[in-house]
Amino acid sequence: MFGLPLAFASPLILAALIGLPLLWYLLRVVPPRPHKVAFPPTALLFDIKPKEESAAKTPWWLTLLRLLLAALVILAAAGPIWNPPATDPSRSGPLVMVIDQGWPAAQSWAQRKAAADAFIDEAERDGRGVALIPTGDVPKEPTLLAPAAARDRLRSLDPVPYAPARAEAFALAARVLDANAEAGLVFLSDGVDLGADADLAAAIAPLRDRAPLVVSGGVPASLALAATENAADALTVKVLRPAGGPPRAGRVEARDMRGLSLGETAFTLPDGASETEARFALPVEIRNEIARLEIVAERSAGAVQLVDKRWRRRTVGIVSGTTTDTGQPLLAPTYYLSRALGPYADLKVAETGSATDNINTFLDQRLPVLILTDVGTIPAATRARLTRFVEEGGVLVRFAGARLANAQDDLLPVKLRRGGRVLGGSLSWDTPQPLGAVTPEGPFRDLKIPSDVTINRQVLAEPDGLLGERTWATLADGTPLVTGTRIGKGTLALFHVTADTSWSNLPLSGTFVDMLRQVIALSDAPPPAADGAPAETGRAGLRTEASSLAPARLLDGFGAFRPAGPTARAIPANFAGSASAEHPPGFYGPPDGLLAINALRPDDRPKALDLSALGGRVEQLKESEPRDLRGAVLLAAMVLLLLDALAVLYLSGGLSRLRGRRPAAAAGLALLIGAAALGAALLPQTARADDTFAVTATRQTHLAYVTTGRSDVDDISRAGLDGLSAYLGQRTALQPGAAMGIDLAKDELSFFPLIYWPVLADAPVPPPATLAKVDAYMKQGGTVIFDTRDAIESTGGPGSPLTPAAAKLRAILSGLDIPELAPVPREHVLTKAFYLLKDFPGRFTGGTTWVEALPQGDESDRPARAGDGVSPVIITSNDLAGAWAVGKGGEALLPLTPGEPRQRDFAFRAGANMVMYVLTGNYKADQVHVPALLERLGQ
Repeated sequence: MFGLPLAFASPLILAALIGLPLLWYLLRVVPPRPHKVAFPPTALLFDIKPKEESAAKTPWWLTLLRLLLAALVILAAAGPIWNPPATDPSRSGPLVMVIDQGWPAAQSWAQRKAAADAFIDEAERDGRGVALIPTGDVPKEPTLLAPAAARDRLRSLDPVPYAPARAEAFALAARVLDANAEAGLVFLSDGVDLGADADLAAAIAPLRDRAPLVVSGGVPASLALAATENAADALTVKVLRPAGGPPRAGRVEARDMRGLSLGETAFTLPDGASETEARFALPVEIRNEIARLEIVAERSAGAVQLVDKRWRRRTVGIVSGTTTDTGQPLLAPTYYLSRALGPYADLKVAETGSATDNINTFLDQRLPVLILTDVGTIPAATRARLTRFVEEGGVLVRFAGARLANAQDDLLPVKLRRGGRVLGGSLSWDTPQPLGAVTPEGPFRDLKIPSDVTINRQVLAEPDGLLGERTWATLADGTPLVTGTRIGKGTLALFHVTADTSWSNLPLSGTFVDMLRQVIALSDAPPPAADGAPAETGRAGLRTEASSLAPARLLDGFGAFRPAGPTARAIPANFAGSASAEHPPGFYGPPDGLLAINALRPDDRPKALDLSALGGRVEQLKESEPRDLRGAVLLAAMVLLLLDALAVLYLSGGLSRLRGRRPAAAAGLALLIGAAALGAALLPQTARADDTFAVTATRQTHLAYVTTGRSDVDDISRAGLDGLSAYLGQRTALQPGAAMGIDLAKDELSFFPLIYWPVLADAPVPPPATLAKVDAYMKQGGTVIFDTRDAIESTGGPGSPLTPAAAKLRAILSGLDIPELAPVPREHVLTKAFYLLKDFPGRFTGGTTWVEALPQGDESDRPARAGDGVSPVIITSNDLAGAWAVGKGGEALLPLTPGEPRQRDFAFRAGANMVMYVLTGNYKADQVHVPALLERLGQ
């Protein structure tokens, strides 16, 4: 309104402002002040001449004060709202709301959920249904929900770490709109095109006639990282934004695999620029430890760039078997190798000394890659060291030459022909041979075959059964150009030409650089098999595409690490695709061979989303919550009313009569001011106390879980407690209701006998006030199950390092008044509460279950060793909810580790014992001590 973020709930009331001029006229006229006249004799009354008296005028400033007071009352009645939410274009039919759920929306996710919640509130007031369609987890079928159900669904949504499927979401929205002619369409857009919207224009074109409302912009554009390069002097990464804008500065932080900071660097996006570069000028040893780059204060998966061993700057040793020509150094093989690898690796070139001595020197320095150019005979001892070097993970690259062609050397991936020209080790042509093809399973599979590279001479391989499997690149006539094989953990490769231009022009091409980069990258290739099984070797002698890397640590939409969910799938070892729902960004593979998948590929560039085909009205997203101004306006009106009263007292002389009653006047004034403040405090607010939660929680016994803000964890917690509740309903007399998620800071805890708390390593420690609330709950008889869900990560044993989740649990418990804890003893009531159990497995079985330690006393004085109370704390790391979690059809949602027979059944039994223990206490303590009681009875 008037260019301001101001709106009115009942704008028609503002028409009353038209009456202010009439009010001005009426307020200017006041009746004359009465005069005191002493009563004269009656005869004198006849002599009194009547006088005409005109009304006095109210002072202009008092009239203005009263007009302003009236205007404020009218404004308050109209319901002013500062920063009002956008309104649904249709107020009659259902609301169809498409919400962008990709990672660009993560930074402003709270504002987006608030805007969506406002639309749902509006639909609830109008009695309309809501179809909620997120673009990340697009439902299979459109469903109209009640506003309360839509609100619950909205709360469970979190950004996804991959590109949204907008075309699929709008196709689903079109089906709802076709079935409901009066439905309105709202699109909460992040305004970013990640290159996955090729079919979007065709999907939204039919919706143009529905006059949709697009809510986009209004918040700073999301920043992203891509294209990491570990150059000779620094590690660089591109900082991107969808479109040009005002200048923007920030910082990028580098962290290692343990999360420790290794350094920060500043960046600045100039005015109108969409990308810039951040540089880390760190020593190469520190740069090689970087595993994660992230933009400080930018919470999204796109603002994180994961770095695996492929980005490490490797040290390469180069040994030449040719005679050093100091007069023509630019023709030496080492010159071409140095020029090709210099920007991508730290080179150590052996300038002097024998080839054997140089090889031994580099082996002593434990370099990851060695390149030998035309090195012929190698002594047996040195050859044995080179073999061990390759078997332990090193990469040995050899180039042909006259010496190698005539040497007797078996440290090669294939056997070479030797002898004369026809069957000899070297072959000449009248016409140079071009490159032919690369093996799809080899390291050069992504290289383009150039047409200008020609080979004049080469060494030939002896045909045998392994030649085809070990060939990486061939000439046009099918003879091998590059061969290689895997030996142990390392790689042995041979270029069948020289490293200089005497046999070919390959060293002059960019293909030579790309080939060398791919080969030295094999120094950090994963072990033969991610699962410990024997490696599968294909035609290239390397891992085949059948080998897969399981997800290890994945990113969520906010850029935080989380365990792999049930929908994540393993990737091929040579995966080069984009992040998706099946392959989210994160690390894949074993700890010593992790492969990083990022939200953006090196060539990806976010762009501004073009929604011109959709049409409709566009409004900006509000950075702050709407604010009802009625209270402030009415308070101002009360102040003016008080000033008016004081002015009237002053003009009528009332203040002089109050001089003798100053205490009473002061008390009345204070009472009036207090009433004004109280009236402002008691004005209707936008949110009212809702007793629905309390009624639901107390109507039936419910198991509760702590909401973490992460939908994957909360969904498993809810499904797990629902599964346990169903199990209890079938096996016991208890009939629990559906599991309820609770906010420790806001919700009442005393309604629940048992609370399940999944501990997240990256979650903040609750504030002291919240921990005090939890502490009071436990002291009043409640029990909390803390589950770190990391038994599979813990090494176990005294003195072993804490897992991140265990460290977070320790930080939480440090703020609680926790009794002494001990592992559950075999005679504890918890082992006998319903089933007879020895341990308490969950999704994992290796964790220890801890409870309050039982007091140590004389057994003759205390036969019931379990004590009179229930432990307020149960701590486990076995992921109980993961084992209990079942779908709507009763199917298990998560696999078990190690998957022993009846492991899930025993997990349910452990849960039943915990619930019965909490609800019934120590009534079975006597059974625990039957032997001691029988012994006493015998006495």
